[in-house]
Amino acid sequence: MTTANTPRAGTRTNVQKAALAVGAVFLLVGLLGFIPGITSQYDQLSFAGHESGALLLGLFQVSVLHNIVHLLFGAAGIAMSRTISGARSYLLYGGIIYLVLWIYGLVIDQNSAGNFVPLNDADNWLHLLLGIGMIALALLLTRHRDRTATKHA
Repeated sequence: MTTANTPRAGTRTNVQKAALAVGAVFLLVGLLGFIPGITSQYDQLSFAGHESGALLLGLFQVSVLHNIVHLLFGAAGIAMSRTISGARSYLLYGGIIYLVLWIYGLVIDQNSAGNFVPLNDADNWLHLLLGIGMIALALLLTRHRDRTATKHA
């Protein structure tokens, strides 16, 4: 039996679709970071650290570690999109993680050992947008569900 809060078997809610899409994009970004041409200065790709001169799309500083983080974050999004609560948690807490990364990127010296991922200005502002966007998706796409659950309780 299905209720207003339980989707039918084989259907995905909007929050699940959003988590799946975000996860797929992160997976794609992680893969693209390893492709010369899409990642410029590929010969300068290092495992980690601010010395990595590789730039995804000629803009975002990446390293092997950075690409692996994107791949893992993408896989987590795809896996967590299987349930409504998992999808919401992925988007909400993932968004919080990206806001923390944005702040971290603003306060560290980009030429220091603390910039081990590595991050540049383009990464920092993308992290702000990702954080806000993921949190907004988590809250907006589950708002109706939360209100419905409260009415029926």
